[in-house]
Amino acid sequence: MQYFVYDVFTDTPFGGNQLAVIPDASGLSDADMLTIAREFNFSETSFVLPPENPAHTARVRYFTPTRELPFAGHPTIGTAIMLSDLGGGEDMVLELGVGPLVAKAKDGAASFVTEYPLDIKGKPDITLVARAMGCSPDVILSQPVLASLGGDFVFAQVKDRKTLSKLSPNLDAMREGSALFPGNHDFAVYPWVDEGDVIHARMFAPLDGTPEDPATGSAAAPLVALLCKWRGKPVDITIHQGDDMGRPSRIELKAEPGRVTVAGKAVKVMEGRLTV
Repeated sequence: MQYFVYDVFTDTPFGGNQLAVIPDASGLSDADMLTIAREFNFSETSFVLPPENPAHTARVRYFTPTRELPFAGHPTIGTAIMLSDLGGGEDMVLELGVGPLVAKAKDGAASFVTEYPLDIKGKPDITLVARAMGCSPDVILSQPVLASLGGDFVFAQVKDRKTLSKLSPNLDAMREGSALFPGNHDFAVYPWVDEGDVIHARMFAPLDGTPEDPATGSAAAPLVALLCKWRGKPVDITIHQGDDMGRPSRIELKAEPGRVTVAGKAVKVMEGRLTV
């Protein structure tokens, strides 16, 4: 069974976020997919299947090492670019767990549009979120928010880039948060710093098997939707993530009420065959 590995939200090999893609996952069971995702041990592995609607391009399923996700950002960008690299058309519709998603891919760059409604699911206590990130509450500038565009994340704005770099997650606090706010991520926290048209961010999801993620499109998308809501106008920003891991990533985002566009690049770094 063929596989590819792409580095996503970068045009530089060994930067960005790693993604394994199985371009033909026909015949694999749910248990097989989870086992393969655990073997790669990336934040997500993408499994491409024939579409249920023949007018669409493909059905795609995303697995972390611990569970299936209905939606994920860097796998969508990476999978779209892989399909383009294999000779697919520029315009595509991918069937995901959140429904059909319109995407475009050409020459190592891709974008997708989500009109999935922004869901604000809760407001975790600021002290709990501070403990989960390994900082004091006074460096968090506003009430943290648990929000989703298909993936659940806790968003916490911190005061500056230096503070962001020093954060270190606390598993006990994250377990408390996961018990209080169950979702399709186990209290995944996305701290961020606002620099206007540039956002610096990190993402911690150790209970999901990802101590830190170098690029998280499924978190970037609800953050930009929140910024659009809070600022009361369309937003066009770049998120810098992964710098503190040595895997710099750049996520391009635009948001208007009810609509978010996520864009980025990806580069293939490996290919081979699985023996299953």
